[in-house]
Order: sequence, then structure tokens, then C-alpha cells
Amino acid sequence: MQRTKILETEETTQTSAGAATSISYATLVRLYNNQSGIVTVGISSVGSATTSYFTMPAGSVEFVEKVSSHVIWTSSAIKANKVGFTN
Repeated sequence: MQRTKILETEETTQTSAGAATSISYATLVRLYNNQSGIVTVGISSVGSATTSYFTMPAGSVEFVEKVSSHVIWTSSAIKANKVGFTN
């Protein structure tokens, strides 16, 4: 069974592209939407005009694989961890 390995302390996502972070240069990020509504997640490379978006329902968890330098921000602040998978 695959398990999640927590690599860094949980942090709160930023809510604008200008303040977006790489979540400790993570290549795998666990996102938890602790808000009461849908949250939009944006992921892009630093300085890029191209952003990929997806939505997360309230109370949901997503694991996002990304390039370590790519940054994440959300429409409302949610919880994020740098993680890895282990068997």
C-alpha cells in the first residue's frame, strides 16, 4: 500500500500570483481545501504568462506533481505540504 511521507511542515497557500510559492521547491504537493467552498488552484513557472488551473471542492485533498520551481496559489488560502510517496 502506498503511503504519504510528509517532508516539510504544512503551510498556507498564497492568494495571488505575485505572492505564489513553490511550497519548499516541492515536486509533489499535498493540498487540502479546508475552506467551506470550492477553491481554484493555479500552477505556473515563475514569470510565465501560462498558468494551469483546477478546482477543489470543500474538504478535498489533491496530490499535485510539478516541477520544483513551479509556483502554486489559490483563490482562498488552503493547506499545503511538500510530500513524497513510499511503499
